[in-house]
Amino acid sequence: MPVILEAILISAGMLFIFALAFLALFLLAISMMPIERGLSKMVWDATTPKKRVPTPAKGSFRDFSTKH
Repeated sequence: MPVILEAILISAGMLFIFALAFLALFLLAISMMPIERGLSKMVWDATTPKKRVPTPAKGSFRDFSTKH
């Protein structure tokens, strides 16, 4: 077998193996997306405050000058 044909076949095989590995990781990521979405929602719900503290009403400069 000529050396050039051998190099072409080896390069094509490496590209094919790379494409298969990429496809496998892509399919793994797609299949785990619902699990990740559920975990993300659980963490988001756990870190948000349960009840909001009302902010005090802000007065204007005119209100401050009439009080003082």
